[in-house]
Amino acid sequence: MASKKQVNRKKPKSSKSNSSKVKTKKAVSKKTPAKKASAKKASAKKAPAKKTPAKKAPAKKTPAKKAPAKKAPVKKAPAKKALAKKAPAKKAVTKKIKLQYSVGDFIVYPSHGVGEITDIQTFEIAEEKLEMYNVIFDKEKMTLKIPTIKAKEIGIRKVSSRNEMKKTLEILKGKAKIRRTMWSRRAQEYEAKINSGILTELTEVVRDLFRNSNQPEQSYSERQLYESARDRLAREVAVVEKTDDDKAVEKIEIILNDATRKSSSENSII
Repeated sequence: MASKKQVNRKKPKSSKSNSSKVKTKKAVSKKTPAKKASAKKASAKKAPAKKTPAKKAPAKKTPAKKAPAKKAPVKKAPAKKALAKKAPAKKAVTKKIKLQYSVGDFIVYPSHGVGEITDIQTFEIAEEKLEMYNVIFDKEKMTLKIPTIKAKEIGIRKVSSRNEMKKTLEILKGKAKIRRTMWSRRAQEYEAKINSGILTELTEVVRDLFRNSNQPEQSYSERQLYESARDRLAREVAVVEKTDDDKAVEKIEIILNDATRKSSSENSII
């Protein structure tokens, strides 16, 4: 009986050992998911690490965009070469232009009157050859250098011929035409005609502003305009007829005096 009780007492020990084993197994089983969780966390942490090179990829594309910006100035370089090639073409054009006047010719400059070409000079400006007329105005004691290319634009013309001069002097024999306006406005019109370079308009100013001894005296401004127009007309008459300026002035005033004597003392008013 005593031996049986010992056997019975030993059995619960085995149950205790079994329960301890079960507990250890449960502990082990509980630890395994911890490893999995750590593995999942490690994989979760590693996943964004793989995404980082994806962010670096667009950074590599940025220099590819800058590359065409560097090519832009390369395209502008041939444009500058094209301009450099056009420069000699302009030189060729200046050489082909024929000169309208030569040395010794008398020309009429609109704002200065008759002048003589004494020389044709060439100057280099901005690596281009430019020809100029050297014109001397004896009456005004002045010298001008006029580009041959711009002679037409300025309004330069040749001195009129003898036949043209005879026709224009016939204008002096007509009646003076005075407009009924303020003197300031008429003075501007007279100055514009004097500086136009047109011979007929210049002759009309001389006719309209002339006063003989029987007519009322001119004002100071009227006298100045008359003398400037008369002297400019006399200069061209002297060149055409190859006489002095004084003789040309006398001829003009004789024609005017004869015309005013024949006509009535009163001028026709428009």
